[in-house]
Amino acid sequence: MDKNTITGLALIFVILITFSYFNKPSQREIEAAKRQTDSIVQVEADNARQADSKARDAAAALQGKLIGTKSDSTEKIAVNDELKSLYGVFSDAAKGTERFITLENNLMKIRVSTKGGKIYSVELKGYKRFNGEPLVLFDGDKNRFGLNFFSQNKSIQTDQFFFVPSVTDSVITVAGSPVSKGKEGREKFNTEGKEASRSITMQLKAGDGVLVEYTYTLKYNSFMVGFDIHTAGLKKVMGAKTDYINFAWTQEMPRQEKVSKFGEDNYATTYYKFYQDEVNKIAPTKSESKALSTRVEWVSFKTLFFSSALIADKAFLNGQISTKKRDKDPAYVSDMSADLTIPLDNSGSETFPARFFFGPNQYNTLKQYKVSLEEELSLGWTVIGWVNKYIIIPAFDFLRRYIGNFGLIILLLTIYVKLIVAPFTYKSYISQAKMRLLKPEIEEIQKKFGEEKKMESQQAVMALYKKAGVNPMGGCLPMLFQMPILVAMFYFFPISIELRQQSFLWAHDLSSFDSIATLPFEIPWYGSHVSLFCLLMTVTNILYVKYNNEMSSAGTQQMPGMKTMMYMMPVMFLFIFNSYASGLSLYYFLSLVFTFVQMFVFKKLVNEEQIHAQLKAKQKMPVTKSKFQTKLEEMSKQKNVPQKRK
Repeated sequence: MDKNTITGLALIFVILITFSYFNKPSQREIEAAKRQTDSIVQVEADNARQADSKARDAAAALQGKLIGTKSDSTEKIAVNDELKSLYGVFSDAAKGTERFITLENNLMKIRVSTKGGKIYSVELKGYKRFNGEPLVLFDGDKNRFGLNFFSQNKSIQTDQFFFVPSVTDSVITVAGSPVSKGKEGREKFNTEGKEASRSITMQLKAGDGVLVEYTYTLKYNSFMVGFDIHTAGLKKVMGAKTDYINFAWTQEMPRQEKVSKFGEDNYATTYYKFYQDEVNKIAPTKSESKALSTRVEWVSFKTLFFSSALIADKAFLNGQISTKKRDKDPAYVSDMSADLTIPLDNSGSETFPARFFFGPNQYNTLKQYKVSLEEELSLGWTVIGWVNKYIIIPAFDFLRRYIGNFGLIILLLTIYVKLIVAPFTYKSYISQAKMRLLKPEIEEIQKKFGEEKKMESQQAVMALYKKAGVNPMGGCLPMLFQMPILVAMFYFFPISIELRQQSFLWAHDLSSFDSIATLPFEIPWYGSHVSLFCLLMTVTNILYVKYNNEMSSAGTQQMPGMKTMMYMMPVMFLFIFNSYASGLSLYYFLSLVFTFVQMFVFKKLVNEEQIHAQLKAKQKMPVTKSKFQTKLEEMSKQKNVPQKRK
């Protein structure tokens, strides 16, 4: 290949790269295309739901005809023929009577229907809705799931057929030994006590050995329900080349909490986890459909405090998920769905093991399953999440094992956090004291140089700081170490299910806002209620700002705008926290009160005259230069020395 050919190929390559770069779609075009794709997906999903609804209506109409006709009538024969044309070998399973079997343990009550062999409803025994009614995660047709596939060119949706249960009892109870406080839902408790488990099997039988079977297994003291899907002979009616079936699951999520600006609607969405990958989600603030193009370990329909999750032991091949918000609906938060692909092999009889989780979004409960379900909880980005996981949650769980009053728990948690940050607070106080003691000398320097020589004045002040051994940032840096804990609490309290419906003083629910008065109008950003804990926090915060300004250095006096801003922050927090969890406002209020207590203690313990004497002594000592500073000065001198001519 000669030089000209190589040059020509290189130019073509450059032209192609340049063309690709300048013709790539903009971010706005990408987002528009995504919106168009999502709308197409939404339309397809709506069409599929409409087709499903029509099929259900047709099946129900045929069922009605069967019930009202005689066994040997011509009409009944015609109906049977119509069912056979619709469902083929599954036509006999389209006839039956729905009945229910209850499977329960100490934590929940699960009703399984013979219609579709599906879980009809789940009630969590230890929880109530915001209005005091039993907490039911879903009920009736609000939860739909089943296998979808084509059999003999006919669309089969197993939730339309009647399954045969393996038991005759209508109630099956899983019993065990008493569970102590804090061990509810702990799998380790079952392992240690060797507690029992019970199972029921629902069978959908068709001709020629074709079978679909669901097996539900419930252990004592567990929120996890075993769900094994067993099939036999499906390839006889589906075709030998078919290597998958679809599992469709839809839930209409009922509203469990009272409506709040920062409440349930901001957390309800669909989560998912790709195989050996991180946990992802659809943004909780919008309706969206998403295609999952690779293997999926689990999908979860999550609200603020509760989740319904489907976990596959072997992983689904791929799937499609969606969340549709229902913000103005007083009864439901959103509709969530998942269409997941289950692989089939050529064995003819195969089992796909899976599990359902129906329970609370409690960190340690979710973490014990070791499938990253705990990542559903919004505990904050990296550092903030670590603070919550390794500092706040262990202390909180320890306290609630022995104390039943959550107001007292928050008080003790505040003391615990204050003890952790006490060394930083002490260093901040000492730094402020040093700056305050240097205030007269700083004022003399400022008076000496005046307003015209601000640069010289600042240089002189910095020289004074250096000579006295004072770091002007010493009061700020320790506070930065406390920020992760303050932010971690902002994430922790609103999602802490332990605080849900726990009262303290006038607050009826520490996981939601407390209200001592309802306004006849709504204030923008504030709301129409008055939170007393938020007011107490705001007043205390303003007093703290006032105290801090009085104790601050002379430098702050040069920036009146900064002082105004510092007073504005508590007012902003008043608007922000008025609709937040009252437990969070209570914590911040107590934290500020203990800060005042700490400052009072430090003031009594610290001898400012002794510190002043030390500062004076340091000013008389020669300033020691660091090695780095000495090296910089030497390099500067060498650079300024004129070079000798050769």
